[in-house]
Amino acid sequence: MNFSDEKDYIMRIIKEMVRVLFSLMMGKTYQAVELPKENKYQVAGKSLEEYEKLVDQGRINEAENLLLENLDYTVKEEVLTVALFYQYVSEKEDAFLSLHDYSKEEALEGLKALAEGAGYGDIGEVFS
Repeated sequence: MNFSDEKDYIMRIIKEMVRVLFSLMMGKTYQAVELPKENKYQVAGKSLEEYEKLVDQGRINEAENLLLENLDYTVKEEVLTVALFYQYVSEKEDAFLSLHDYSKEEALEGLKALAEGAGYGDIGEVFS
């Protein structure tokens, strides 16, 4: 497995973890096409789209910090917002992430910590 394959593998793991987490928390199958139509994915009054804009500006660590500082693990939509954030980050090119001091490995570790904090720690273990 070369370096590029490894990064793609991490992205696939993140996407699968998000799908499983979404299915467990919402009781239905994750459908990516539904998400843009729904406006309930937010943390601290900011929508997922606003956090994605920060990522696009290269402010990934800032966006992650804002999400995690304001996250209420008892609100499933907030937990899922953060999960979708990590999925979005994992889809970025490695060069972009590296330029902004972030990596797909960090996104995977963040997602595992999120799952654990939400009471779904076994998900991270399954995908390790």
